[in-house]
Amino acid sequence: MRTARLGIRAAALAGGIVMAVGLTACGSDKEGDDKPADKAKDSTNSSDVAPRGALAALKLASQRTDEQDSAKVEGSTVIGEARTTMSGEMDWSTGGIRARMDVTQSGGAVQGSPMDGKAMPALYTADAMYMNLGDQFAATPQASGAHWVKYDYDVLAQKAGPAGAFLKDTMQNNNPARSVQLVLATGEVKAVGEETVKGVKATRYSGTVKVADLAKLQSKDLTAEELSSLQKQLEQSGTKTETIDLWIDENNLLVKKREYGENNNGKFDSTVFYTDYGVDVSVEEPPASDTVNFEEIQG
Repeated sequence: MRTARLGIRAAALAGGIVMAVGLTACGSDKEGDDKPADKAKDSTNSSDVAPRGALAALKLASQRTDEQDSAKVEGSTVIGEARTTMSGEMDWSTGGIRARMDVTQSGGAVQGSPMDGKAMPALYTADAMYMNLGDQFAATPQASGAHWVKYDYDVLAQKAGPAGAFLKDTMQNNNPARSVQLVLATGEVKAVGEETVKGVKATRYSGTVKVADLAKLQSKDLTAEELSSLQKQLEQSGTKTETIDLWIDENNLLVKKREYGENNNGKFDSTVFYTDYGVDVSVEEPPASDTVNFEEIQG
């Protein structure tokens, strides 16, 4: 029983983190040996950026990134003592996110549990997220042999209130370009300098967003009442501002994003890398016979 509950809680935690970062995914600041984003479609070079102001550059980056359909992503999120890493590929050609990921959690709520440090396959469709909790979970009475747990976005919106509605909105309307648009919406952004990201030359831009405005800037389909409730929840968490750093390459594509700040749970820091724009992404729902709904195994 305890193993099953730990597994469920771990999956919920991973799902919340992954969706909260918009499946922009997460990453570490450690440079890797990944190939640069050489599959981008019809990208232009940095000579297209005119004038050279940060807002003009990010506006072009938003446009160019939005024109892509897919990319490989990797990264990590640290919230207090909890760390989540993920890697995979995502497609946003239909507006929302379809993705295949491997998600690994360590520390925090899962420390010492069977989920600590174990990679879990995750799938994202237009309507739901699925996580494979493995054979140990499948052997529990709650799972009845099922390896995959389904998190239906509509059900999450009902169960988690405004926060659930926000997660649903994010997953069904998000893509990497939204991160650039979010910084643009603040109207306050500066170019920090030139850096190398995974072997690719890029310009780093930085902006700070007030958490009270964050939900309004990010959301697309939330009602005024949902936005107001969500903003209150965010404020109660102790988060006042969030800094967003973006790295834009010579093709005017987003290659790295970092979000960081501090709240009542301590510091939070999330970074994601984007490579191989244009990669083919295939996502199929797990068999119904191997799937259980998360709301059916609570308790």
